[in-house]
Amino acid sequence: MKFSWKSILLWSLPIIVISFFLWQGLFAPITSESNNNTANSRMTYGRFLEYIDMGWVKKVDLYENGHTAIIEAIGPELGNRIQKIRVELPASAPELITKLKNKQINLDAHATKNNPALWNLIGNLFFPILLIISLALLLRRSNNTPGGPGQAMSFGKSKALFQIEAKTGIIFDDVAGIDEAKEEFEEIVTFLKKPEYFTAVGAKIPKGVLLVGPPGTGKTLLAKAIAGEANVPFFSISGSEFVEMFVGVGASRVRDLFKKAKENAPCIIFIDEIDAVGRQRGTGIGGGNDEREQTLNQLLTEMDGFEGNTGIIVVAATNRADILDSALLRPGRFDRQVNVDIPDFKGRLEILEVHAKNKKIDTNVSLSIIARRTPGFSGADLANLLNEAAILTARERKDKITLQEIDKGIDRIIAGMEGTALIDSKSKRLIAYHEIGHAIVGTLLKDHENVQKVTLIPRGQAKGLTWFTPSEDQSLISRSQIKARIMGALGGRATEEIVFGDSEITTGASNDLQQVTSMARQMVTRFGMSDIGPLSLENEDSNPFLGRGMGNLNEYSDEIAIKIDKQIKKIIEDCHQKTIKIIKDNRVIIDKLVDILIEKETIDGQEFREIIKQYTKIPKKI
Repeated sequence: MKFSWKSILLWSLPIIVISFFLWQGLFAPITSESNNNTANSRMTYGRFLEYIDMGWVKKVDLYENGHTAIIEAIGPELGNRIQKIRVELPASAPELITKLKNKQINLDAHATKNNPALWNLIGNLFFPILLIISLALLLRRSNNTPGGPGQAMSFGKSKALFQIEAKTGIIFDDVAGIDEAKEEFEEIVTFLKKPEYFTAVGAKIPKGVLLVGPPGTGKTLLAKAIAGEANVPFFSISGSEFVEMFVGVGASRVRDLFKKAKENAPCIIFIDEIDAVGRQRGTGIGGGNDEREQTLNQLLTEMDGFEGNTGIIVVAATNRADILDSALLRPGRFDRQVNVDIPDFKGRLEILEVHAKNKKIDTNVSLSIIARRTPGFSGADLANLLNEAAILTARERKDKITLQEIDKGIDRIIAGMEGTALIDSKSKRLIAYHEIGHAIVGTLLKDHENVQKVTLIPRGQAKGLTWFTPSEDQSLISRSQIKARIMGALGGRATEEIVFGDSEITTGASNDLQQVTSMARQMVTRFGMSDIGPLSLENEDSNPFLGRGMGNLNEYSDEIAIKIDKQIKKIIEDCHQKTIKIIKDNRVIIDKLVDILIEKETIDGQEFREIIKQYTKIPKKI
């Protein structure tokens, strides 16, 4: 850690002040030899005169211009031995000197020892000057250093990171898999560079662009690319940096941010995680005086108030567009909403090519195969996948990344870290039957996804895992596909029932049963796929401020609720009976696959299907 002389001086300020007062209080008063602790006791002036009259005083030393005396006396009261006693003398006592001379007592006067001039200068001049200099440096640091110890007067200043020429090191060529969003922003960059192309036909520059999408899809990366391409001033700030515990600070920071932006227009303001400040109004405890609402009101005014902000483009990113205030989303504020979704196969391949540029990958590894095996992965997931594979390669002292490290990376991202393999026992065999049950039911159902891998190697909380390859298009799912997924999830429990009996059923299917119940309930209450009819009895509009699912009252009668429960039970029981039949009809195949799985611990999806083909026909997947 490096320390500058200013920081050292600032940290030493309390020590300097304490030392000054200690010096003044302890050392400055020492002006004579009277404080040498030679006197063991004290005596009053009247008693001192009595001692002189009785002839007990043998010697007197005067200090501090005759105000203090140290006497040497001997007598019965003093144990007949000489003792030194301190006496405070009155301001005027002329008879004392005469009495001492008459009694022929040895008298000695000691002159006062004054402090040297240098010490007086240090005590009266040096320390105050040093204190003033230290305070000046402290105030200067509070004004120049963001977040410094003296920022009490600058809470209202914007914390936006400002760059005249944003050198993020990222351009549009580095952003892959979101071509539609890139096209939108390439147009905006062109508007900033050559506005005459658009103004010639009466077009106006958009005031705001909202990036909406799941986490890790590249929203912030796209904003960095805009900064790298536009060559205009770029302000970057997070939505959470507007809001503080002090009332009015957020609104003040919004005003300060847009004031700086107007001075540097045309420019770009990027607000990351805008949902931290742009949530729906009317939900705060403080009502209109709520700090977050005041900040949002100021942001709405600055984006489209009475004064136009020509040349300022606000780019914001969020993955919670459902909780944003409607006034923030209207045209004139955020004119465009760009969806940045999970990439498809082509997008994943482009993203892998971007992140593979600086990786040493074996020539036998095909990026297209990796892209096909990772549906549902975001851009951040794919970047993390190649990084995990590179870490595993370095750990195993290999020169290049192979498909083995890629597979381990995929497994780790999906299911967690690899655990210790199970020993061959009853528990291992039961888990093997459970996982084979999932896999064989999914394989023999036409509407279920293909098996990708079955393994007994524990990962995370799971003792064994069965992976299915999800289809590319998950937007529309048929009733038969949902039922197939329910039956696939019930395959593990059904196999335990057939092979081991009801008394040996384990808790391993608890998560499967939760998924089954959820899917069946959605079929009845949301998708209209039951005997109740095409009714939507529940919706996804939950209150984001009370928590998902909280605060939603049932909008149907108790009679309908009973029917819903009966339909859910009917769907699950029907799927369960069909699953039991599949397990019984293929018991020989299941026993064979379990033996292979226990021996190898992992069976690839292709190998799994080849084994099943030896015994029965696999339906063609849709």
